[in-house]
Amino acid sequence: MTVALSLAWRDGVVALRRSLAVSLALLAFANAQDGSAPTGDNTGRHTYSCDATNNALSVETSYKKHLNGSADVLFSVVPGVGTHLFRYRGAWMQLKRERQTQMMPGPVDGRPFETLSITTLARDKHLFPVLLEEARQLYAEAEQGAMVVHTAMGTTWQRFGPPRTKRDLHSVILDDGVAERIEKDIKSFMHRSQWYRERGLPYRRGYLLHGPPGSGKSSFIQALAASLNYDLAIMNLSQRGMMDDKLNHLLLNAPGRSFILLEDIDAAFNKRVQTSSDGYQSGVTFSGLLNALDGVASAEERILFMTTNHLDRLDPALIRPGRIDVAELIDDASPSQTRKLFLRFYEGERDEAELERAANEIAQLVEENAGRGRRISMAALQGHFIRHPIDTVVQSKGELFP
Repeated sequence: MTVALSLAWRDGVVALRRSLAVSLALLAFANAQDGSAPTGDNTGRHTYSCDATNNALSVETSYKKHLNGSADVLFSVVPGVGTHLFRYRGAWMQLKRERQTQMMPGPVDGRPFETLSITTLARDKHLFPVLLEEARQLYAEAEQGAMVVHTAMGTTWQRFGPPRTKRDLHSVILDDGVAERIEKDIKSFMHRSQWYRERGLPYRRGYLLHGPPGSGKSSFIQALAASLNYDLAIMNLSQRGMMDDKLNHLLLNAPGRSFILLEDIDAAFNKRVQTSSDGYQSGVTFSGLLNALDGVASAEERILFMTTNHLDRLDPALIRPGRIDVAELIDDASPSQTRKLFLRFYEGERDEAELERAANEIAQLVEENAGRGRRISMAALQGHFIRHPIDTVVQSKGELFP
């Protein structure tokens, strides 16, 4: 009789709970690999978890890096593994954090799989969307003004370091009209998705920036992505373990709203021969790369950039229209670039007329040497301006062409 009453009571409680309470399950990956050992992710955070008991807490360590390289260490207490009660907008909620022992594949390989369950009374279930939206907004505010760089790890994409401060597009000085043409083309593409679909065209765009080292190709791509509120996903075709199927999988599952960047594509493939600096031969074939770029199973809604220092080393099949839609030369410093870079570096340090004279003198030197076949990269020019203050920059101009 007692057992029957006990079972009836238990079943009644379960039925009452089901009728009066509602739960929201969230899938997540933990920051720590186990409950005690600290491990870090690419965002500069570490989690030190207590024992998995009720109301356990975890100490989360975050690192805030400054532009000068220093960092502040901040600590915050967060719910650990276990069950927690909290109030949200007047409603009591129960948070249950459970961690699995097995490692799950996904964007953070090698970390435990977690389930977060939030339970509240059925009358308060309308607060779930409000709670999730508030969490999303807080996350977006923390990421505001920063750009996330992703890198391919195995078959997944992972963040590469903490979010980076967005670089002003006008801080990367290209030759007259080059930046404007690329920016105009990419903005036009971003607003024509319906136009592509109506004509049965794959909605993707490929860009090739070619030119000598130090001319600002990668810097411009990073600044362009930041100006359009895009992130950057960088892929290395010579990565050990990279195969055709992995390459295709990564391109199909690239992070949302990101530019995909294949840097120094000439170093990976030289006239259809896969190469690497140390002689390692990866499993990516030239035909596999072409199929990943525009084959039947290739991704859509994609913006892809390639860079190369040697355009002549690229196979025509790789850069034909449909795979590369826009190709632009990013060359060594021109007189116009030199003048603009000088004025940007020394703006406000002298009166306008004096700065103009000095800028024109440096630009004339660059033009004269270009006529003799002697060029200087934007990186070398920038390094000279960094080393020399306005007082000595003109007197030391001979260092530019020793």
